[in-house]
Amino acid sequence: MNDLSKSTVAILATTGFEDAEVSQVKYTVEKAGGRVLIVAPQDSIITGKRGTAYTPDMVTADVDAASFHGLILPGGVGNADQLRVDAAAVALVKGMADAAKPIAAICHGVWILTDADVLHGRTVTSSPTLRTDLVNAGATWVDEEVHVDDGSDVAEGATTTGVLITSRTKADVDAFNAAIVENFGR
Repeated sequence: MNDLSKSTVAILATTGFEDAEVSQVKYTVEKAGGRVLIVAPQDSIITGKRGTAYTPDMVTADVDAASFHGLILPGGVGNADQLRVDAAAVALVKGMADAAKPIAAICHGVWILTDADVLHGRTVTSSPTLRTDLVNAGATWVDEEVHVDDGSDVAEGATTTGVLITSRTKADVDAFNAAIVENFGR
């Protein structure tokens, strides 16, 4: 297991997140030595689809990409839909991508990458319902448990080159977690 002890990782979420895609990922990153901060558009408690609750450590309006070594975007349709319209959340994602910092997105969490305009020339997977949106945003979509686009072989004209880890659903969270630990520790 890679050592993430020098890494501060943000999980960007709001009410409606997929519980396992936050709790299991948070646990895995912390077990690898990383510091995890929950970042949300509001400072009030956020609750997952199955009742898991977190008090955000930071709000999107008060953070920027320089604060973190990596970013995790969990799914949950309601979560993803709300984050896409939060300008500060989109700016954080864009800032992380522009700085070539690793981003990991699972299920509907991948959706905000379209709003941040960071998918052109990249290869991703996601919930199959997002395929058309991602392709229209310039990505190549693949149906894989987890896909790691390490930025070394991006298509011509790609707008970003940092590590981009994507996964389909909560059923793939173990593979997603393994890819995060392997790639965020570089």
